[in-house]
Amino acid sequence: MTDVRSDHGPSPTDEFLKGLWKENPVFVQVLGMCPVLAVSNTAENALAMGLATMFVLVLSNAVVSMIRSFIPRQVRIATYILVIATFVTVVDYVIQAISLDLHKALGAFISLIVVNCLILGRAEAFASKHGVGRSILDGLGMGIGFVVALLCLGGVRELFGSGSLFGVRVFPDQFQDWVVMILPSGGFFTLAAWLLLFNYLKQRRARPGPAVEVTS
Repeated sequence: MTDVRSDHGPSPTDEFLKGLWKENPVFVQVLGMCPVLAVSNTAENALAMGLATMFVLVLSNAVVSMIRSFIPRQVRIATYILVIATFVTVVDYVIQAISLDLHKALGAFISLIVVNCLILGRAEAFASKHGVGRSILDGLGMGIGFVVALLCLGGVRELFGSGSLFGVRVFPDQFQDWVVMILPSGGFFTLAAWLLLFNYLKQRRARPGPAVEVTS
């Protein structure tokens, strides 16, 4: 089944899928680099931060879309930050209730979700201009794209840095851990490698295929 586009813009499916590939927040827009590099030293931390960010992104998009007609233009940014901060507080308490160790590992980066340019950017660029349904789909797509990107980094860094994945040993004991991968520099190396691969795949996908000559 093919997607049907309306005259009013992209279809709901396109709004959701764009965050996974075409406008991926990390590999295309290069947003939210602070948590991406700081907490992606393990897959567990990466998954937790990604889900927390997605939760805040989806709900803040929905609320901003609902109240957009009532927000004076002069205070719109401050209002968006207040909405985002409310959901970040909820996430902070939820993570603390689930696991104190995880809350300690993520540290201040939970609170810094408030100033994540991805969330504030989607509120300003999309949710403030579209209905609730499309804003939720946009938040879900961008959020899942962010989770996938963080898992790509966290999985690689933990696998080569500790020989494990989600705390489960994968490589044999004889494997020499690449300690650099769990250090800050390892985050830059891994991100650069993923960006290189992602851009290569995008260029290859956009490359036209060979012309087919038709003879009678």
